[in-house]
Amino acid sequence: MKWKFVVVGKPSLEYAKVGTEEYLKRLRRYCNAEFIAVKNGSSKEEGERLMKASEGSFRIVFDERGELIDTEGLSKKVSSLEMDGACKSVAVLIGGADGHDESVRDAADLLISFGRLTLQHELALLAAVEQIYRVHTLKRGEPYHR
Repeated sequence: MKWKFVVVGKPSLEYAKVGTEEYLKRLRRYCNAEFIAVKNGSSKEEGERLMKASEGSFRIVFDERGELIDTEGLSKKVSSLEMDGACKSVAVLIGGADGHDESVRDAADLLISFGRLTLQHELALLAAVEQIYRVHTLKRGEPYHR
């Protein structure tokens, strides 16, 4: 299964750039993973760009209004998608500084929250990539997820 991380803007904060690159590199040992940055704009414009870039993919949207889920629960959902066979691509959508437009949340196949706190969008990107990497190590029984 192919993973796409579709993000509004490229990370500009050093920790986010380095961390995202590191976890994408690690994740690529297990699957095809791609980073796609879309142009900033109004929430509506960003939403349209996120939708277009993730077209045809199962959409996981990280948003503070989403479902609270633990890593093992996410791992089960990912395994279920893999077993289904119909899902060839998963797109993880990370909004810009103003978050997601309502249309993006409505189009989500899975709406997940890191918690009720609002995270800076570059930090949310880094956390999302790390969690998908963690899911893959958990599925393989590797010690990264303890």
